[in-house]
Amino acid sequence: MATMTPPVPSASAGPPGDGQASQRRLIWRRFRRHRVAMVSLCVLAVAYLVAILSPFVAPSSAGAYDADYAYAPPQRVHVLDDGRLGLYVYGYRSDTDPVSLARTFTVDESRKIPLGFFVRGEPYSLFGFESDVHLFGPQRVGDPFYLTGANSQGQDVFSRTLHAARISMSVGLVGVFLSFVLGVLIGGVSGFFAGRVDTVIQRLIEFIIAVPAIPLWMGLSAALPPGWSTLQIYFGITIILSLIGWTGLARVVRGQFLSLREEEFTVAARLDGVGRLRIIVRHLLPSCAGYIIAALTLAIPGMILGETTLSFLGLGMQPPAVSWGVLLQEGQNLRALSSAPWLLFPGLAVVLVVLAFNFLGDGLRDAADPYER
Repeated sequence: MATMTPPVPSASAGPPGDGQASQRRLIWRRFRRHRVAMVSLCVLAVAYLVAILSPFVAPSSAGAYDADYAYAPPQRVHVLDDGRLGLYVYGYRSDTDPVSLARTFTVDESRKIPLGFFVRGEPYSLFGFESDVHLFGPQRVGDPFYLTGANSQGQDVFSRTLHAARISMSVGLVGVFLSFVLGVLIGGVSGFFAGRVDTVIQRLIEFIIAVPAIPLWMGLSAALPPGWSTLQIYFGITIILSLIGWTGLARVVRGQFLSLREEEFTVAARLDGVGRLRIIVRHLLPSCAGYIIAALTLAIPGMILGETTLSFLGLGMQPPAVSWGVLLQEGQNLRALSSAPWLLFPGLAVVLVVLAFNFLGDGLRDAADPYER
């Protein structure tokens, strides 16, 4: 009696289960192997969590000030107190030059300011709840604590940077959402219909790209009514950035649609009488979702840098609103910057977030590439 031998698996076969795994799961498997992208994802998750909870995380509010500590230098946090575990910083001793009236600060080692977690401080409102508990700060209310120094009004640069992250980082998400709608709609129409429609849309995209970005931003921002509130200016800046930033995504979607419109599943859907809109939504968009997500991730840093640039030039958010661009305005004075370089700390936050988004986008783009090994 003949016996049947089980088939021998091919040596070129992938890991078990890859044949049944969805595209989303395959992309996630490849993405997890990109260590830099995974680290960047964690950094951005922490950054957005801190931005959302900034009233609780920041030692002080965005508007708190003490003119006696104008341009106070950063304080070093000490971990050991007389050989025992205990967080504290030293206080300041200030001297005023009788001729130039310039104030200088020195460390006063005779005065220790104890620090702690979940300490009482200034009251704030978070998600409708009133509280005065802060994650980290001085244990005694009113003690000076400037982790990264103070600005010209004696405001804590570190706390203001955390509060500013709310606007600067949310502009990227809201702006990219609007760019996503425009980019997918216009790019999808261009790639799916091709022909004259594609030619007209591509010439429009090329015209927008050819216009210098900063002068265009400046012109559109200057058109905003001067009497608008901070919230209105915020949405105005977001819309301006979205109206300019959709072109890159539209080209990505257009290229993907051009390559997919002649595939067998698309032709089969046409022959089956499926409508054009349904083909785009149910067949073409899911097939290039990985590329779209990667393009969106790489577009967010451009949105953040755009808001920072406009606010830095005085055409975006205006005080008392705080964004990273508004905070960097204080670094325009070279004399103040030479004596207080810590005013550039918000710029460090911009660099960190932008790099994290770029690394994350690179990881998603590699993971979405079906030919990546």
